[in-house]
Amino acid sequence: MHLFANLFYEESATGIMLRAMPILLFVLAVFAIAYRYYSAFLAAKVLALDDKNITPAHRFNDGKDYDPTNKWVLFGHHFAAISGAGPLIGPVLAIQYGYAPGLLWLVVGVCLAGAVQDMMVLAGSVRCNGKSLGEMAKQELGPWASYILSLATVVIVILALAGLGFVVVKALGGEEVKYAEGTVIYIPKSIPAPLPDFNQPKQMRQVKLLDTVAVGDKILVTFPGNCTIAYPGLKQNIMRAEGFKVLVSEVTWVEQGGVRLPANSIEQVPGSSWGLFTIAATIPIAFLVGFYMYRLRPGKVLEASILGGVLVIAATIAGAWIPGSALEPWFSLTKTQTVWAICIYGFVASVLPVWMLLLPRDYISSFLKIGTIALLIVGTLLANPVLAHPPINPVFQETGPTFPGSLFPFVFICIMCGAISGFHALVSSGTTPKMVDKETQVRTIGYGAMLMEGIVGVIALIAAAALPVPLYYDINVALADVGKYQPQLTKLYDDLGLNTPAAKDPMHQAQVESVHHLNLAQVEEMVGGEALRGRTGGAVTLAVSMALIFTEALKWTALPVQAVVKYWYHFAIMFEALFILTTIDAGTRIARFILQDALGKIIPKFGQTNWLPGSILATFLVTLGWGWLVAAGSIQTIWSMFGIANQLLAVAALAVVTSMLVNRGKGRYAWLTLLPMLFVTTTTMYAGSLLVKRFIATDNWLNFGLTLFVMTTVGLLLLLAAAHWLRILFSPRLFKPGGDRAK
Repeated sequence: MHLFANLFYEESATGIMLRAMPILLFVLAVFAIAYRYYSAFLAAKVLALDDKNITPAHRFNDGKDYDPTNKWVLFGHHFAAISGAGPLIGPVLAIQYGYAPGLLWLVVGVCLAGAVQDMMVLAGSVRCNGKSLGEMAKQELGPWASYILSLATVVIVILALAGLGFVVVKALGGEEVKYAEGTVIYIPKSIPAPLPDFNQPKQMRQVKLLDTVAVGDKILVTFPGNCTIAYPGLKQNIMRAEGFKVLVSEVTWVEQGGVRLPANSIEQVPGSSWGLFTIAATIPIAFLVGFYMYRLRPGKVLEASILGGVLVIAATIAGAWIPGSALEPWFSLTKTQTVWAICIYGFVASVLPVWMLLLPRDYISSFLKIGTIALLIVGTLLANPVLAHPPINPVFQETGPTFPGSLFPFVFICIMCGAISGFHALVSSGTTPKMVDKETQVRTIGYGAMLMEGIVGVIALIAAAALPVPLYYDINVALADVGKYQPQLTKLYDDLGLNTPAAKDPMHQAQVESVHHLNLAQVEEMVGGEALRGRTGGAVTLAVSMALIFTEALKWTALPVQAVVKYWYHFAIMFEALFILTTIDAGTRIARFILQDALGKIIPKFGQTNWLPGSILATFLVTLGWGWLVAAGSIQTIWSMFGIANQLLAVAALAVVTSMLVNRGKGRYAWLTLLPMLFVTTTTMYAGSLLVKRFIATDNWLNFGLTLFVMTTVGLLLLLAAAHWLRILFSPRLFKPGGDRAK
């Protein structure tokens, strides 16, 4: 009986901690019920999907944009297009509030809001000849609604791409983190050596205690593991188990073997050369697969799939040879260099023909995404880790190190795409409706793919919640903010019983039977020597947690599985980056089309999407916009703005489909989209108002203007929609039940 109970929970000194398996099985059951019954109700009663209706794919079949496509092939394409960083990163960041609020929002939100939006928009676009969301707004609400929505969409997509790009930069690029003046780093007493004479000129100093390298007029100091850091104003010193490097203007020794850091001392966090090499290698692989499928062996899809899959795995393994090799400087990029790299990629991918890079990358990533998700589900069920974090974390209810803002309303902003995403509405009214073979397939593609994304979000949340609490915050607290948040972290560790002598015992921390007891230094060694401390943004955290889950799932084999943790980690980094890059290239292309359409109203030539000068200029402006935001922002500002913009686009999409129901005499079902719209509007506008106040207080006028613009345009669209609904309510004769608006 006890063994059976151990599958569901584990008792600790502070209470009962749930395990992952029962939670995951419960979520999968809820999603299955929602798909079986709720989506069937939407398909049969609300939308009345009928295969007798000829879809645009058949009516306008041109073999290019309009093309009847196999249901499962289109499902894979649609899922690859909608799935980005949101369901991976948002739940990881939201763990600071505890895992329960995020889990509840993911399950309820995706079933009653996100999947409903995607399915309704897809059905509406199919019945509007595959038109975009802006064109649907024009048909349902009039031309002014279309103009407003088009303006808002350009800004929203740029903000979304900035959020996605920032995650890639945080995962792959290096960082330079400033220390507060007066910080003291104490060398461990286990290193016996005489203190160097720092009264000599810098070039004559014989440093025997620390490794140093002259960098211009500064000194790069390598500190060993187990140093203790005294931050100014912080009573408790912090021990760092791993080694690190700090660039200083001079080294001033204090008593007890400590180094006092002068002003402008910077810790250098190296970029991931292994991860960047693997991601870079997928670009020529995509070119090769595209050439193979469309030129060398047309129609041989299976051959191309096997070729692409084998080469991607080979690139992940080969990446292990990059650190320490002559190629490392080429792939260990700074933050700025990484921003330039993804901007160049986004620009080129948007301008090139889709068959050359975009489609083959989409194709490869769709297999990788779905396969990895299935692997994660199986791995989580086998590993069945304990959820180490509390269901509700009272310490960070108001704000925290991973996401600024209180639990309400910011948990709904932090976790967006896994529950509801306005970006999906652009895909559901973009390429997908032009390829739907039969109307009834809208249910599988629209509702089903969004449930799949909800599963991604739940898996990411469970993986992050299973990480040891100190390990999670060691990774997610920025180095510059350690002193700020350490008192709260100490209280959290005390509340969870992590500061007891038993919990601090090294044998307890490094239990062989569970990799989920490792500390940061041990994990850094296991993932190939990567620097993990202060790697905020969520991507590194998720990669570590995925690697530990995969390792834990294989412990029953009695093989030395911990030796391959580094491969799991870098596979996870590649998986996340592919998730994001496929959205960046597709999103840049979508934004380019929208911007060209807007410019075409002034200069008609720009409206021709195949006009090369116009496409290059529009792509450059879009890439410049999101690249600038990535370079100048932080995860706290960029992710918040991304969340606000994305959720408000969902509000606009729900307003359009609500109008569609009302216009077609199905107003009795309007509450199905109206209630989610009102809820998301309330939480997002409230969060937006708090964010605007924060930007004013910090004189961040660019972010203030962008956020206020999005809130204002969507607010105007809602006023137009509300006036339209009231007009129908009081003048029902102006409209044809079951048809379009009367002329």
